Amino acid sequence: MVSLPDELQAREAAARRRVEELQAEAAELALRLEKAREDLSRLEITRETVTQVLAELSAAEAGPEGPAGDVPGPDEVSAPHGVGVMMVPPWREELAVAVLPDVYRDIVEVVADAPGPLQAKQIVPRIGLPTTTGKIEGTRGKLKRLVERGWLDEDVPGQFTLARLGPGRESANSR
Repeated sequence: MVSLPDELQAREAAARRRVEELQAEAAELALRLEKAREDLSRLEITRETVTQVLAELSAAEAGPEGPAGDVPGPDEVSAPHGVGVMMVPPWREELAVAVLPDVYRDIVEVVADAPGPLQAKQIVPRIGLPTTTGKIEGTRGKLKRLVERGWLDEDVPGQFTLARLGPGRESANSR
């Protein structure tokens, strides 16, 4: 006959082995997930870069035919996946946040809702991304692009705020 303490010890050892096996599987899955997320991030950045380069090439080919400094209208930027379309248009008063691609819109809304300046590492989890170095750097690139195009300000390096609060633009979510 097996004693109760011996039986409990045997069951505990079996449960410990199962926990260790599952932890090993979880670690392997976490590594595979991180690799897949990094691949996705690289593809997103590549697509954005290619779209931007094609837009710049298209604008350069148009050259003197169009007026200098001509900015696309809201109808022209509402479909961000077309060739030759600038994904993040320069900000101007009549543009709503809705013209931005989803991830850029999410970033602007998070910054608009914040009580003060935010860093990229604070924005990443708020837009539903894991706080990995790749995602933080990718988001920092998007933040810099939004600053270049006039949607955000970066008065202190690495600290981003909403730009141009004015009439009808109290909040990014207001439109």
